[in-house]
Amino acid sequence: MASSTARVLIAGQAPGTRVHATGLPFNDRSGDRLRDWMGVTREEFYDPALFAIVPMGFCFPGQDDKGGDLPPRRECAPAWRAPLLATTPQIELVLAIGLHAQRWHLGREFGTSLTSNVESWRAIFLRNTHPRILPLPHPSWRNTGWLKRHPFFESELLPVLRREIRLSTAPSD
Repeated sequence: MASSTARVLIAGQAPGTRVHATGLPFNDRSGDRLRDWMGVTREEFYDPALFAIVPMGFCFPGQDDKGGDLPPRRECAPAWRAPLLATTPQIELVLAIGLHAQRWHLGREFGTSLTSNVESWRAIFLRNTHPRILPLPHPSWRNTGWLKRHPFFESELLPVLRREIRLSTAPSD
């Protein structure tokens, strides 16, 4: 769902089981949590004038032995991501959701773990880069324990995320 008008890019991982079945990104409890983090309604979230939703892989990668979703296939993003994102130069803010999106958008400059990336969110966000990047954990219920162990995410990062979403989606004069 790339957009020529959206100023916020939601860089997810790959479709999960429910999303694969419906064809609508974040059409599950993870999406509900992400929209809550962002402070937007479902209608706003799926408005292509406001948000470009571009995962690291477009196809459902399958499940592991425990029923969790496999990571995006390695060949997907290198094959199409850069040309697709070149069509969205108006993007001002990237929400890098999960380690796979963070590795792509942050490169080798920051940590190799999701925790170190999200803990470094200020340094990442305040870099002089365009677009600005906010690293986020995946909003899956599987990360509820991570969220409880890292209260800074809710108390410090989420207010900045919501402010930046409001600023980036406000009508231009």
